[in-house]
Amino acid sequence: MAISTLGRLDREPWQQRAACVGDAAALFYPPLRAERKAIRVSREARAKAVCAQCPVRVDCLQHAFDHDERYGIWGGMTDKERRLAATPD
Repeated sequence: MAISTLGRLDREPWQQRAACVGDAAALFYPPLRAERKAIRVSREARAKAVCAQCPVRVDCLQHAFDHDERYGIWGGMTDKERRLAATPD
């Protein structure tokens, strides 16, 4: 999840410490137009690398589950990975 400089007052306290603060949202969200698989995989890997170093990764991921975030990488997981994790066996 990339946090822009807009809406700083609306942030949760954990969001202020997120490693993605200042990064371009394009890294954490797919473009509006289709992207080739190789480009998607690379973009997602770079976003996940940011998440892996984030001190609030767990809070971010919990937020995604709690708010049913359907797009983007949150807490190091893609939307598809979150759906799979939320599906009971």
